[in-house]
Amino acid sequence: MEKLTKMYVQMQTKLQDQKGATMVEYGLMVALIAAVSVVVVGALGGEVNDAFQKVVDGFTPPAG
Repeated sequence: MEKLTKMYVQMQTKLQDQKGATMVEYGLMVALIAAVSVVVVGALGGEVNDAFQKVVDGFTPPAG
């Protein structure tokens, strides 16, 4: 009976450790996605802003 109890405790410990590792992995993935998003927006932000400004300028009647 003692062996069975030890096995049960070991299994519970391993399962709990895996849940913690999974949460850390998800946290790392979210951090990586956020970092990539910031870099992409930073790199393309000016170009996108210029494109929208051209569209806005096309709807604005010229002065004169």
